[in-house]
Amino acid sequence: MIAQTAERVRKLCRRAIGPLMSQWHAPMSSKAAGVPMTKLESGNPLPYKKLSEKLDCLCSRLNRPLTLSEKVLYSHLDDPSGQEIERGKSYLLLRPDRVAMQDATAQMALMQFISSGLSKVAVPSTVHCDHLIEAQKCGELDLKRAIDSNKEVYDFLSSASAKYGLGFWKPGSGIIHQIILENYAFPGLLMIGTDSHTPNGGGLGGLCIGVGGADAVDVMAGMPWELKCPNVIGVHLTGKISGWTSAKDVILKVAEILTVKGGTGAIIEYHGKGVESISCTGMATICNMGAEIGATTSLFPFNDRMVSYLCATGRGNIAEEAKKYQNILTPDKGCKYDQVIEIDLDKLEPLVNGPYTPDLAHPISKLGENSKKAGYPIEIKVGLIGSCTNSSYEDMGRCASIAQDAIDHGLKAAIPFNVTPGSEQIRATIERDGILDVFNKFGGTVLANACGPCIGQWDRKDVKMGEKNTIVTSYNRNFTGRNDANPATHCFVTSPEMVTAMSIVGCLSFNPMKDELTDSNGKKFKLKPPKGEELPSKGFDPGQDTYTAPPSDGGSVKVAVDPKSKRLQLLEAFEKWDGKDLTDLTVLIKVKGKCTTDHISAAGPWLKYRGHLDNISNNLFIGATNAENNEMNKIKNQRSNDWGAVPDVARDYKANKLKWVAVGEENYGEGSSREHAALEPRHLGGVAIIVKSFARIHETNLKKQGLLALTFANASDYDKVQPTSKISLLNLAKMAPGQPIDCEIKNGGSTDKIKLNHSFNSEQIEWFKAGSALNRMKEVLTKK
Repeated sequence: MIAQTAERVRKLCRRAIGPLMSQWHAPMSSKAAGVPMTKLESGNPLPYKKLSEKLDCLCSRLNRPLTLSEKVLYSHLDDPSGQEIERGKSYLLLRPDRVAMQDATAQMALMQFISSGLSKVAVPSTVHCDHLIEAQKCGELDLKRAIDSNKEVYDFLSSASAKYGLGFWKPGSGIIHQIILENYAFPGLLMIGTDSHTPNGGGLGGLCIGVGGADAVDVMAGMPWELKCPNVIGVHLTGKISGWTSAKDVILKVAEILTVKGGTGAIIEYHGKGVESISCTGMATICNMGAEIGATTSLFPFNDRMVSYLCATGRGNIAEEAKKYQNILTPDKGCKYDQVIEIDLDKLEPLVNGPYTPDLAHPISKLGENSKKAGYPIEIKVGLIGSCTNSSYEDMGRCASIAQDAIDHGLKAAIPFNVTPGSEQIRATIERDGILDVFNKFGGTVLANACGPCIGQWDRKDVKMGEKNTIVTSYNRNFTGRNDANPATHCFVTSPEMVTAMSIVGCLSFNPMKDELTDSNGKKFKLKPPKGEELPSKGFDPGQDTYTAPPSDGGSVKVAVDPKSKRLQLLEAFEKWDGKDLTDLTVLIKVKGKCTTDHISAAGPWLKYRGHLDNISNNLFIGATNAENNEMNKIKNQRSNDWGAVPDVARDYKANKLKWVAVGEENYGEGSSREHAALEPRHLGGVAIIVKSFARIHETNLKKQGLLALTFANASDYDKVQPTSKISLLNLAKMAPGQPIDCEIKNGGSTDKIKLNHSFNSEQIEWFKAGSALNRMKEVLTKK
């Protein structure tokens, strides 16, 4: 029966989106094909001519100068002649050029794609194996262990990729964002990726946006992708980066200015003369960490540094083609930004941000003093460089110059020093050029080409769980327990150069710009400012071939999922809304304080269950603080009055048909793009999430899975909700865009009537009614 149903849906889908499929996969003559978007694929030419034509149509309509963000975004509109465009208000229907997925999120995204019944992806798409490799000993051993322990998942991803037409990057290939930058990103690209740091591609002038898996499914199915028209925040750079200051310090400064939610609903667009002093990979670093301020994405204008990087990575033909279309790859003179931030790079001091939040900035000159006042552990236990944010050839070379300076004076790292190459190409190149040898002599450990400790894949042994300690990293995120699952770890994020220098002393109070060291002969010296080549003079060494292209016809490829598997589970459709108001809902948990997607659905050891919805749901809200008792993973079961773990209580409610809500505070769901933080509450019986404000990606993910994402019209109404409250959401049949939801909060014998806002548009309301966006997609295709 299931197979017959799937085949019927498959046939309907072919009829509905056949023209779209042919648009992407039709054979083209070599003359018509033009310059390909990537050297790894044929038949997908750069879209500049089409984008230019769409932009001409829009310019005549809008009749005003456009920012670069608007040019790239609007030139990808599904209907440029009819689309309503109003920043911050209208919803855009877009046609992204490609989709990228990392292995942890790809599992659920491909499960959803399989359930759609489609036979092949409609746009170029790739899967990257980078999240499931745990850092334990060293790169080679850790990779071997990961391949063995994750075989079932890797086999699923590789076979599904082959069957449905996706490119597959094997474990060990590198981190998704570095692979994208090296092979797929180009100026003017619009790409969505199932990882929050997808904006890394903005370093090559593309709009690369992090999304949940359901959004990826829409695009892979050939449907337009919906995005609320972003505002545009301009960051005007003057001066020049030099000395100990690096590109990382630019985004650390922006984070301080905008905070973790200041970029929500906006694209960050960098411009000004200061841009010229930043390398292409440095620009990628800045865009990558834009995720930490809630930005939709970030980007830089097309320039000579991008040309150099494209040529160095074997894509000189793309650079030459982009030069012909500079008018669509740079902002118009006189364009208007919704907000402008001024940063003078000549005056920018190196920053160290943290702990526990990426927007708490300390100039290096004040870090020691600030840390002592705040009671942070001054001793640094581990220094870690690399990750998707800072693992370029330039980063590694500059860090090696600092390490070599120490070695020349008879010193090395005083603490464990871990190095994560961003890709196999970076690893092979820095090995050839002697940089890895310098790190080894410095006392470093080279980890696998993977995410590793940055996402909690770290089997850390040097401290006990709960032991207060400090680590310093060049990563992008430092939420509680993020790197090692230890809530007492104080993680500071900074540039890789600063991490390397501080690792020589192992102390937060060390300032390499002014403090002296004592060499092995007892003489005082100061570290030289870091230096390194922007790009390798000998060219890049690609290393081992880790890419598998999809076969021309994957129809015969079998994708098996064992019903008894603990790692993989086929999805069942969520039930439709029954048309009735949701009354007397139980409060599962009232969350106090910061609640990121890490708090809702922890990473680390839980990553292995990302393809099994029921098993991973056992981590629901285990990191969130319960407002009732200020404890994590301990809530009162309102049905039995017993205390229990959050997932256990949620399962009890579901078994007894008690629908529930969760309540939270500001910027709820910030951080990772993981849609599991939306899938899990839906799977365990949740119907609504009510908070003071949402982070962008998570709000969309909740909507996609059929949950009501609601915000208090009056933020103080959060205080009216008690653990024992009964909440009713009324007049849902009349739910409409821009119209608040009526809500009643019952506490004993009293009832408070309040209003809850939402950002649902008409189509998103249909997602709710259908039970999920995927259900709605099937309804639409069936009608066609």
